[in-house]
Amino acid sequence: MQSRQSVDLSAYPDLIVIMLGFRVSSLRGLVSLIGIGKGLRSIVENPPEGLLAHEQCLFALNHFGIRQYWRDLESLESFTRSAPHSHWWRDFAKLGRGAGFWHETYARSGAMEALYANMPGAMGFATFAPLLAPDGPFLTARQRLTLGRA
Repeated sequence: MQSRQSVDLSAYPDLIVIMLGFRVSSLRGLVSLIGIGKGLRSIVENPPEGLLAHEQCLFALNHFGIRQYWRDLESLESFTRSAPHSHWWRDFAKLGRGAGFWHETYARSGAMEALYANMPGAMGFATFAPLLAPDGPFLTARQRLTLGRA
């Protein structure tokens, strides 16, 4: 017997959903992914404040994905500015050759934003929306989400 279900999100007015992807194109990129994988295991075992759910997926043999649900943007930002996440970005900047990373953020309010780094081609929003450098008013996810509501 099949069933249909829905969910009541009324307790999550500031819900944030973030999709992340990591595409490996060389052995060096695989080393980066292994390092990030260790950190991901730690947040699954000890979820940071505000992380409601974490799911992993495989887009292709060399393209791994994550979907996370956060209580609000403040919780997500707090996590991204602390270890281990801040260390991943530092290490990715050093070892980023051979790997691409992207994220797309969707807010329950309707705002959306994205960042693509070292990806071999357009994907997601970049397949139809103009690309902008992530600087000035587009430097942070919060700024891009705010501009997306304007």
